[in-house]
Amino acid sequence: MTDIPLKKRVRGWMMFDWASQPYNTSLLTFVFGPYFAAVVAKQLMDGGLIESAAKAQAQSTWGWALTISGLLIAALAPVMGAVADSSGRRLPFIWVFSALYVVGACGVWLAAPNVMNVALVLGLFIIGLIGMEFATIFTNAMLPDLGPREEIGKLSGTGFSIGYVGGLVSLVLILCLLAENEQGKTLIGIQPILGLDPELREGTRSVGTFTALWYMIFMIPFFLWVREPGPHKPFPKNVVRKSFSDLKVTLSKLPKSPSLTAYLGSSMLYRDALNGMYTFGGVYAVLVLDWTVVDVGVFGILAIIAGAISAFLGGRADSRFGPKPVIVSCIVALMLAAIGIVSISKESIFGVMVSMEDVLGPFSTSDLAFYFCGCVVGAAGGTLQAASRTMLVLQANPERMTEAFGLYALAGKATSFLAPMLIAIVTTVSESQRIGVSPVIVLFLLGLILLLWVKPEGEDEEVWASAT
Repeated sequence: MTDIPLKKRVRGWMMFDWASQPYNTSLLTFVFGPYFAAVVAKQLMDGGLIESAAKAQAQSTWGWALTISGLLIAALAPVMGAVADSSGRRLPFIWVFSALYVVGACGVWLAAPNVMNVALVLGLFIIGLIGMEFATIFTNAMLPDLGPREEIGKLSGTGFSIGYVGGLVSLVLILCLLAENEQGKTLIGIQPILGLDPELREGTRSVGTFTALWYMIFMIPFFLWVREPGPHKPFPKNVVRKSFSDLKVTLSKLPKSPSLTAYLGSSMLYRDALNGMYTFGGVYAVLVLDWTVVDVGVFGILAIIAGAISAFLGGRADSRFGPKPVIVSCIVALMLAAIGIVSISKESIFGVMVSMEDVLGPFSTSDLAFYFCGCVVGAAGGTLQAASRTMLVLQANPERMTEAFGLYALAGKATSFLAPMLIAIVTTVSESQRIGVSPVIVLFLLGLILLLWVKPEGEDEEVWASAT
């Protein structure tokens, strides 16, 4: 690594957040996800299903797609992390999963209205999501090599902040130039550029191609400047077998490191709840408040701005006070935001009827309340993710860092089906899409309780010495 200055390696590492964030913001949350749900619901209604049932089934379809991707990541992440640690290599894996990211993002183009092959589109989307998640695992594992222990909170927070800014810039470009509403107009009132046909929703479908190009361009500094510590090691012939063996030993000794175990359990629950809010937020707005894709995009811009500012400031708070108090504060804020979201319908807030007349231009009282809750979620969510990355570095065995991030991914994905499943069940039982998202409140609360057993500075060195 001596041929590349540390500051340049840090900048290159942070460019991954900038490059990869549009898959989360534009595809998963604010543009493609709501568009996909609306198209599926319309197809089901055209097939004779009543509106409420069609919307519920569209929401379930999206949830099951995320569940499948989560299970695949959960099954493979720890093993892939162990392989990387055994070989001392991370960059080759990032190259491979970057390719999957690009292929999956481009697959969104096939989501044409009326003739969309749901299974094919979701299959490609899952491939891209898996590529993004695995590339993130190996990139996160490089964090301890970029600075001293007391600086990683600031580095993590700044990286997430830069990622949010990248997501914001890309989303603004997409909303202004590509993604059209049902009237065929973008946010600035023009048809999609490059002659894309709004009747076929080509502007919205091209978001995937835009995301892939964005990733390929802005990953160039990462691959030019980021280097792995130490000499490159060849992959031994028995690397997979050895990795399984190392992983088995790690899992068997987790009870001997109660702080790490409690943190993995806590993060499993609160990150599942947060992902539930992210992935269903846009769908909720479309199906409950009758927002358009462009409306959801504006909502996303505000949430991302809040997230970028909060992640940057949260990184400073993390370095000063440690990640644990930052995580606790964020979970409490997210619980309050979730309670607020559940209380909002088109006609009422907390059961109190609100005026349907314009409050601010085209926005009703319910719209403004939802915007406010979304900003809270964006701010607390960005800070929570950055602080969680720092917390894992403090909790993990320094000799098995990539494997630890694999376990972290496992913890985040092992129950990734839980939030979508609970949302689907509660929605079905209550026959209310609003009440259907309430399980995330319980998941946040359980995650908060488990944090009581997490040591702020992680395990003592003696614990890792006995585990080696």
